Amino acid sequence: MVIAAWGVPQNPFVPGDTYDSYGIKVVDSILTGLLTYDPRTSAPVYENAASISTTDQQHFTIRLKPDWTFSDGSPVTAASYVDAWNYTALATNRQINSGYFGYIQGYAAVAPASGRPTATTLSGLKVVDSTTFTVALTQKFSTWPQTLGEFIFDPLPASFFKDPSAWEKHPVGDGPYRIASYTPKQEVVLTPYAGYKGLQKPQNDGIDFKAYTDPNAAYADLLSGRLDIDDTLPLGELDNVSKDLHGRYIDRPSASLSRLAFPLYAKGWDTAGSAEVRQGISMAIDRPLIIDKILHGTMTPATDWTAPGVSGYDPGLCGSYCTYDPVRARQLIAAGGGLPGGSITISYNADGGNQPWVDAVCNSINNVLGDDRACTGKPVGTFAELRDQVTARRMTGPFRDSWDEDYPLAQDFLQPSFTSGGGSNDSGYRNSGYDSLVDRANAASGTAATDRLYQQAEKQLAADMPVIPLWYENSVAGYSAAVSDVAMDSFRMPVYYAVRK
Repeated sequence: MVIAAWGVPQNPFVPGDTYDSYGIKVVDSILTGLLTYDPRTSAPVYENAASISTTDQQHFTIRLKPDWTFSDGSPVTAASYVDAWNYTALATNRQINSGYFGYIQGYAAVAPASGRPTATTLSGLKVVDSTTFTVALTQKFSTWPQTLGEFIFDPLPASFFKDPSAWEKHPVGDGPYRIASYTPKQEVVLTPYAGYKGLQKPQNDGIDFKAYTDPNAAYADLLSGRLDIDDTLPLGELDNVSKDLHGRYIDRPSASLSRLAFPLYAKGWDTAGSAEVRQGISMAIDRPLIIDKILHGTMTPATDWTAPGVSGYDPGLCGSYCTYDPVRARQLIAAGGGLPGGSITISYNADGGNQPWVDAVCNSINNVLGDDRACTGKPVGTFAELRDQVTARRMTGPFRDSWDEDYPLAQDFLQPSFTSGGGSNDSGYRNSGYDSLVDRANAASGTAATDRLYQQAEKQLAADMPVIPLWYENSVAGYSAAVSDVAMDSFRMPVYYAVRK
């Protein structure tokens, strides 16, 4: 059994209600959908899908490979997808990822901006037969098939819809692993699913995810041999880890962006002038110095809202707002009316080793403003608790945020997080001009045209600054002498199924 560091997820392992990396690790292990992504290149790879075809980039026919089953023996059918997507989309089910289905016809009826739904299923989804279903989008979306490897689009068995609460206690999936035992907030043990039909065949006899609330405790267990894989390495040990582990250390670039998000729905952040304040805060952050002194060179200063390696990435779209400039920072903050209430706090999850860089960001802001009380860190116990506050719209000031690539398209970074009603729009940002650019980008014919429109959309983000780009993150992990074939994918996740012990 491979023992891996883990943390407390916000919600149980329902695809539509999973957001954080801890939950995603389990969902990706127990469920497999239409596509997956090559862990080295991020290229889409057909899994349960036999074909995804279209003649107009708006109406799609999806055919499944036959004979796939869930771990309870029930078949994976077209209805397994259609029912799961309808469940996630329906507003009354309160699924955090509902917005990902916004481009399917009928979404406005099942998830209206206000009031009760007038339908319970998406009109754009139709089951043709047991292995075929069709999807009608509200507009042309040329790259939509490439998004379908995202776990949000995974199927669910009939048993889920009979009793979702019971399924959450004993999840059933069609992925490479099945859940053997689950102790909330402590541990989840996975064992290989013998009936798995996909490409990600487990090379081990299971994964034991152990929850840690302190990265230092996980690192101590790694050094002592009680832990096999640790991708939560404490910042203070990054200079020592390669020596401590005799080279059993991974540090590779990934398409991930660390961000500082703002609650635009909260008092002081909901005014027109607050955009200048946010731009000034961004310019008050000395990214290169923090990366060098605190993050030990494992990050790269961010200059846009996507990441290197993503189609559409164009360095410098943030412009001068992502460049350290104390004089201009003070001018912008003053022009915007000053920090709301005279000071800010940056909320972060204390179980993720974030305190050193949050303190460094605040120190940078304080030095620029000449006020040691202008910015302070605000620890929240666990990531799950932080996410509960974020999704409930209870934030009053900036908060730690990040985005890991789901698939290598600018759309992944720029639509869910920033479009009005986007599935991951935690800042509450709304700009109709931005929404229009995203719609036009998705409908564009050809990647080059799509990328150009997304780059225009990023310039609007620079003007409004709902979220500050901080740095592009590397994938870092250490592993014990008891395991081999350990690798990190481009999504900052260990490739668990490939690990041998």
